[in-house]
Amino acid sequence: MKLKLGYQELIAQAMAQIETVPLEQAQLLLDDLNTVFVDIRDVRELERDGMIPNALHAPRGMLEFWVDPESPYYKPIFGEGKRLLLYCGSAWRSALATEVLQRMGVPEVCHLEGGFSAWKRAELPIGQKVSKPPSA
Repeated sequence: MKLKLGYQELIAQAMAQIETVPLEQAQLLLDDLNTVFVDIRDVRELERDGMIPNALHAPRGMLEFWVDPESPYYKPIFGEGKRLLLYCGSAWRSALATEVLQRMGVPEVCHLEGGFSAWKRAELPIGQKVSKPPSA
């Protein structure tokens, strides 16, 4: 089966439309109260590999629902006007998710260059605690 658009084309299109934050810059944002690191990986990835300290876990499959104030699954943290820095394992899912949130009208959304695997290779801080958003 030949697809109209494969995953590589989708990622390339998303990357052309979104902001990618380099690791060095992201590390400087760790203590920025106006930036929320959002880990969109599967919970099994978090349990296995840990996550960026104080990151918020928002599973990729629920992200659009948690961000939309009209959704019954809305999480208020996404409406606080903070910069959202999304990341996944390799920056593929986060590129696609960032592009979707941008299309939805979410301001100040970007993603981490190279994803968590690049963060880990650079030996940047890793925490083990899974942070969940407060209930609505």
